[in-house]
Amino acid sequence: MEQSRRIHVHISGKVQGVFFRQALRAEATRAGAAGWVRNLDDGRVEAVVEGPAAAVDAVAKWCGHGPAGARVSGLDIVDEAPTGGMDSFTVGYEG
Repeated sequence: MEQSRRIHVHISGKVQGVFFRQALRAEATRAGAAGWVRNLDDGRVEAVVEGPAAAVDAVAKWCGHGPAGARVSGLDIVDEAPTGGMDSFTVGYEG
């Protein structure tokens, strides 16, 4: 069985107003990962991604460039202990 991984990501640059959250959800769903993504008041995008390590790795790599129109200038990824409690990917998580 493949090992699970969970990351907490903060993405900075031109990442709001370019469909970053929706594209991230699509990328995570395609890869087989779960989690959430939201815009922050300071202009960054925040996300938590959890699932099979290969899926999370693929999403983390994608976050380094984002969708067309985005310009990622900073990517902060922190590993967290997987919870196993997520089964979908949502946009606009508040919590």
